[in-house]
Amino acid sequence: MKKTTLNTVHHNLGAKMVSFGGFEMPVSYSSIKEEHHCVREKVGVFDVSHMGEFFVEGPKALALLQRICSNDISKLIPGKAQYNYFPNHSGGIVDDLIVYQLTNEKYMLVVNASNIEKDWTWINEVNQDFGASISNASDAYSLLAIQGPKAIEAVQSLTAFDLNKLAFYAHTTTTFAGIENVIVATTGYTGSGGLEIYCKNTEVEVIWEAVFQSGESFGIQPIGLAARDTLRLEMGYCLYGNEINDTSSPIAAGLGWVTRPATNFINAEAIGKQKNEGVDQALVGFELTERGIPRTGHEIVDESGNIIGQVTSGTQSPSLNKAIGLGYVPKKFAPIGSVFGLQIRNKLIPAKVVPLPFYTP
Repeated sequence: MKKTTLNTVHHNLGAKMVSFGGFEMPVSYSSIKEEHHCVREKVGVFDVSHMGEFFVEGPKALALLQRICSNDISKLIPGKAQYNYFPNHSGGIVDDLIVYQLTNEKYMLVVNASNIEKDWTWINEVNQDFGASISNASDAYSLLAIQGPKAIEAVQSLTAFDLNKLAFYAHTTTTFAGIENVIVATTGYTGSGGLEIYCKNTEVEVIWEAVFQSGESFGIQPIGLAARDTLRLEMGYCLYGNEINDTSSPIAAGLGWVTRPATNFINAEAIGKQKNEGVDQALVGFELTERGIPRTGHEIVDESGNIIGQVTSGTQSPSLNKAIGLGYVPKKFAPIGSVFGLQIRNKLIPAKVVPLPFYTP
């Protein structure tokens, strides 16, 4: 297993460590519920340095990105970021990612840890037709996600840049905690606001310590990946390997909003047809109407007991105190209010489709 630069820090804090995406990562420090509420109500810090960072540069950068990304990269400007997925040739998804435009001809791509090697191979193959300058800096960079309604206020003293000027999905390169050329972004995965800090591995421990000193009076806490999952699920955000994968339709997954076939991305014609004509299945959010907790892999059944789908993610929502989940069902079961059952421990538990996100900040 790989280790992030802060691995010893997490052990010293008493974190429960698990294998995730090929890394030893902190899953929790105190309890999932406590950490979840800390982010929703105050401010928490995640070490998500396992994520991958690629840089795409030069006069061919835009053309390459338009080919491999689902969204319209030409709409970006320096200082803005954009959610995307990499379409594959068979209608599925290589990975989902965020693209940051740093300068006119320089972009940073942030990809999922478990897909770093796969993504890097994919980009290199496609780039043979373009010749952009590409580099994999994943092993050199660390990433901290400082999340929660008090996040900006808690760390504002660490930079002269007015963090309140950053809109959602924006970023700047500035001095932070005395470290120059730190990328500060607002592309959070929790739904509670906050910042992400991209820095070199040699700088992250200094920044981590400064953030916790600055945020002490705001009740700042370290947060593990378990609470990160409950937070993102309450927002209805897709997780690669659960909601989306190499064979899942991005349209069925609800990613039509970042699908721009006019850019002629890979497999644009087939995916564009799905976007225009619709698909047979849909990813829906649901809540249980009786006691139970949905988990990944639970079967979804109709009133006759026929299997119609599968749960992709599920949990007991700490914010709502309800059992919630995501799963794929036939289109006729997708409208809000539709009912079906979940097979949980040999018991059929009723559920109903509800609007996303489950939680509204």
